[in-house]
Amino acid sequence: MKTAFAIAALVALPVAASAQEGDAEAGKDLFKRCSSCHMIANGDEVIDGRGKTGPNLYGIAGRQAGTVEDFNYGESLVAAGEAGLEWNEEDFAAFVADPRAFLQEYLDDSSARSKMTFRLRDGAADVWAYLLSVGPES
Repeated sequence: MKTAFAIAALVALPVAASAQEGDAEAGKDLFKRCSSCHMIANGDEVIDGRGKTGPNLYGIAGRQAGTVEDFNYGESLVAAGEAGLEWNEEDFAAFVADPRAFLQEYLDDSSARSKMTFRLRDGAADVWAYLLSVGPES
């Protein structure tokens, strides 16, 4: 039985991987929900968004959480970054779906909080793809 499960899991891998690939165009449209608080700016060049309540999302992929210079992060997000949180698609999707719950689980601390109260329950893979498409080349 274990062998059948393992084979089924291996066959399903390409489907699961492709399901996580986002659509950057759809993400650009979804980013409108984020743009009142966030912007994507490379230096003085504003690529998208107008908000300054949240940190600049330019170059978020692989960045340690809570480290955008001159941004006043909440203690829990800084602690998560210090504990090793570097933004990737999986953690980004979990965070934007429920920031408080994500930080509580990541830090194993029921008192952890997030300044971000907005929740993006659907489309995180698309927003991630958009952020990658307008970010620095890796």
